[in-house]
Amino acid sequence: MTMTLQEMKERKRQLGYTNEQIADWSDVPLSTVQKVLSGATQAPRYDTLRAIEEVLTDRSAMASLTVREAAVKYGAPIEKRQGEYTVEDYYAWPEDERIELIDGVIYDMGAPYLVHQDLVGEIAFVLRTYVKNKKGRCRIYEAPVDVQLDCDNKTMVQPDVMVICKREQMTKKNVLGAPDFVVEVLSKGTRKKDMTIKLNKYTNAGVREYWIVDPKYERVIVYDIENDLGISLYTFDDCVPVGIFNGECVIDFKKIKEYVGDFLLEE
Repeated sequence: MTMTLQEMKERKRQLGYTNEQIADWSDVPLSTVQKVLSGATQAPRYDTLRAIEEVLTDRSAMASLTVREAAVKYGAPIEKRQGEYTVEDYYAWPEDERIELIDGVIYDMGAPYLVHQDLVGEIAFVLRTYVKNKKGRCRIYEAPVDVQLDCDNKTMVQPDVMVICKREQMTKKNVLGAPDFVVEVLSKGTRKKDMTIKLNKYTNAGVREYWIVDPKYERVIVYDIENDLGISLYTFDDCVPVGIFNGECVIDFKKIKEYVGDFLLEE
């Protein structure tokens, strides 16, 4: 162990992590994480402290962990080592298998739950309605739309919802470069990737604003990347302003929650 309890608390605050996120990433029960970080547990087990410390070390450590967990089934149609796949391999992949390519690593996405699709559709509808009413030039897209994020041959992602305001980025085939605004709705299979690897990728690529919508905990994490990575936390009872539209467009998650209803319980 290299971090004291006080250092863990400070690191958690700096990173903006919640106890739920730390529990998910460390595989330590949420109740245990809460007791350890609150100081309620006087003598926590070494392996518990070590697991929490690994999560709090830095985002790159979590990113490397997620890379190791990238799912490519044995006998994949194109056999390469993770990290060696290219955009050409991505486009050669069978169309009935949803994947993403990030820094040469293939991620098997699978089919999303219905609650995921409901949330994506409702968020995109509000954004699209706002832009149409304003007669704006931005375009709103929902997955699956290919985004060649770094304009290289190693990364191709499919954001759940995105806003593109520069028409020159759009081709008939895909989007080139960083969207202005991205929303990812978490699911069991994408939680770690969306909260670590994609956060880093979107930040470095120049995405102006990134939302993580978490149906499991009914939360929205907003990363104002354009303004020095400010982080805001909301619940599904809040109205969340869209920063790239100067807060004039607001997503009312309470209305969305009422519409989605019992499907939220399935996540």
